[in-house]
Amino acid sequence: MAKAVILGGSRGIGKAISEALSSIEVDVVAASKNDIDTSNLSSVRNFVKDHSQTDILVLNTGGPVPKQFSEITEDDWTKYHNQLFLGFCTVLRNIKVNDGGYIFLISSSVIKEPNPKLIISSAYRTAFLEIFKVLSKEYAQKEISCINIAPGPINTDRTKELIENVEEFKKTLPMKRLGEPEEIGNFVKSIVENRIKYLSGVTINFDGASSSYIF
Repeated sequence: MAKAVILGGSRGIGKAISEALSSIEVDVVAASKNDIDTSNLSSVRNFVKDHSQTDILVLNTGGPVPKQFSEITEDDWTKYHNQLFLGFCTVLRNIKVNDGGYIFLISSSVIKEPNPKLIISSAYRTAFLEIFKVLSKEYAQKEISCINIAPGPINTDRTKELIENVEEFKKTLPMKRLGEPEEIGNFVKSIVENRIKYLSGVTINFDGASSSYIF
């Protein structure tokens, strides 16, 4: 039986991915923040000691509280440098993904369209994506596919924290609704279940046509 380690697997998008993979008899470790807090490198080191090998790895974590650049403190930069960048690097260095496996990065639409209130997220998610892209070539030699999913407005607690009036916001979207976490979960499931391997080193913009960028 294939094994999956899913960070942030107890809620939102991570939970949806955990449930979708479990439905195809994947042995899922759905790690909560209590299991691994990527902003705390000691927590990361402890986690990777117990989970050193997997077939599917999902790198997923929440983001910072919205702040303008002038409001961001040095402690904020340090915390989210670890949470969104160094913590993930440490996980990749210490968890072996078996040949023929998958690594999914759950990032954000801010990697494409920076948000002035989410400048920390824009900076560190984009920085880690550069690492992920470079490593995808190395992983490809072992038939390990690396897929970055960049969610737009998804129906999660995080979206509700960021948007003051969700119902009014929905009216501005092309589909007049938020995306559902289960849609991302089922997308990941379909990739794994159908053994789609040549889709690698790519970013999937999961945003219901709400963005304006081409690439």
